[in-house]
Amino acid sequence: MLWNKNEKYLEVPFDKESELEDAVNEVKSALFGSDRIYLDDKKKIGKQGSTNNLPDGYLIDMTNHQDPKIFVVENDLARHQSLKHIAVQILEFSLSFEASKVKVKNIIKEMLQKRPIDWKKCEDFARKNSYENVDYLLESIIHKKDSFNALLIIDELDDELETVLISKFKFPVEVITLKKYKNKKGSILYEFEPFLNEVIEDTEKVDISDIDTIVIPAREDGFKEVFIDENCWYSIRLNSSMIPKIKYIAAYQVAPISAITYIAEVKSIKQWKNTNKYVLYFNSPAKKIRKVGLGKIKGKAPQSPRYSSRQRIMNAQTLDNVF
Repeated sequence: MLWNKNEKYLEVPFDKESELEDAVNEVKSALFGSDRIYLDDKKKIGKQGSTNNLPDGYLIDMTNHQDPKIFVVENDLARHQSLKHIAVQILEFSLSFEASKVKVKNIIKEMLQKRPIDWKKCEDFARKNSYENVDYLLESIIHKKDSFNALLIIDELDDELETVLISKFKFPVEVITLKKYKNKKGSILYEFEPFLNEVIEDTEKVDISDIDTIVIPAREDGFKEVFIDENCWYSIRLNSSMIPKIKYIAAYQVAPISAITYIAEVKSIKQWKNTNKYVLYFNSPAKKIRKVGLGKIKGKAPQSPRYSSRQRIMNAQTLDNVF
């Protein structure tokens, strides 16, 4: 329930997948932001005579000017689909995508050509970032190595499904939950976290293309026993599409120290046991750096993992300069 003194909103479950799809289209500007394009035309991908799949849409992500991406989108209602079905569907999307990249590019190009505003947005991005045209931009995104990314939009996500998505796939799978609420007058509210919201919050000071470091808050006992003595840090939530960018991990020691004090190079990132979290192993023991403490802006102390860059941390006077 969503409640205030004047009214209350009760959750209204989506009865059909089409209702969820309509909701995604209604909130897409707030859900995805101005630097992403959501295309919801449904066309089959895959080679003729082999597995063919019908994605619910595509998301063109142009937030990173050095590494634009395309996400294949699947919309599902949790109570209508089993974990196995969702996992198999995403796997089949990846196989069809890899087997028919030219077809995928042409499908996305056709969708964009029917949307002049979105086409112009891609043209502007291509021109500013040294791509010859939109066709070459799409070609570069789709034909690069490890180009497949998946986005699951679902009405309810439990830990078991999130764990399956982490453990079963070698490619990034991002998940958004979207819920609908209604009051007695029929007014609708939607509940969701914007796509990669954790990253958006940290790109106020750091360009997303420069991100290479995860900053984690650490209490004294965990910092000493794990970060220093075990040369790793575990049970941490990460955005799967951001994992390839993480080259370093920095420790923010909570009060009374209240500062970033150590940084380590990351050797590998693995699933933590059988959970929906990760463990980061260090290449060598963490190195002590000049303390980067609290600044004048309140709320900069990380309460959960935050994204930044090693260079910015090493040059920072306070956390105000980090994120």
